[in-house]
Amino acid sequence: MRRLLPSLVCSWVCVLTVVAPVSGADREHQQMMADIRMLQEQTMRLNVMLGSLDTTLQTLLTRLDSQDEASRRAFADQKLLVDNLAGGVRIVREKVDETNVRVSSLSQEVEAIRLGMSKLRAPRLTQLAVDPETGLPTASAVAIQRPGGVAPVDPGVSPQRMFETAWGDYATGQWALSIQGFEAYISAFPRSELSDDAQFWIGDNHYANGQFREALDAYEQVIASYPDGDKVAESLYKRGLTLGRLAEPELARQAFEQVVRNHPDNNMANLAQQALVRLEQELP
Repeated sequence: MRRLLPSLVCSWVCVLTVVAPVSGADREHQQMMADIRMLQEQTMRLNVMLGSLDTTLQTLLTRLDSQDEASRRAFADQKLLVDNLAGGVRIVREKVDETNVRVSSLSQEVEAIRLGMSKLRAPRLTQLAVDPETGLPTASAVAIQRPGGVAPVDPGVSPQRMFETAWGDYATGQWALSIQGFEAYISAFPRSELSDDAQFWIGDNHYANGQFREALDAYEQVIASYPDGDKVAESLYKRGLTLGRLAEPELARQAFEQVVRNHPDNNMANLAQQALVRLEQELP
């Protein structure tokens, strides 16, 4: 029995020695498994968070794309609006320029009517065509009847008064008398500052009377004889209108283009540009 006791003690010691390490390793394994599960759970949570962040990022990118597209559309709409406004301003400016020209012409016509009325109130001295004593034509009648003849000028009449008288005849529709007055003015005062104006109004008299060929000759005379005068641009423009009346659209176009090219700062350039647009619309 005493010999068995040491053997039993040794056996128990061996068992305890073997069991103790096994139990420690199991606890370490369990702890590692717990740590692994925790890491797996954290990884899953991170994956969920990353998925949520990716969804949020995609939503933000979609919104940014939508806002960018909306901004581009708004910018395009604003640019179109600005272009339309610029076109409207240009048209209004052209209309204002045309209105200024018409107002200026109307002012001149009103002044001419006023002068014509004053002239009508003051009776003219009648010049007899035939001398009652001799029965022969008077000198003034001979001058008027002669081809290309111009009635004699009263030496007491001032250039301004003579011009205004001819202009008054034009304003009251007495075109033949107005032409005669302007021709007499040019003959008497060829170097006057209003000589080119007189020649221009001769053309307007013919134009108003439907004599377009004679009007064309008168306008061309202004351009040729008074190249530095202030009526060149308007004569070119009226030349284009007259050529249009004479069924010469190509020559009319060239006349309007000459106004735009050579006199861009003149009011007639705007009217000529509008006439060119009308010609383009009328041509087949």
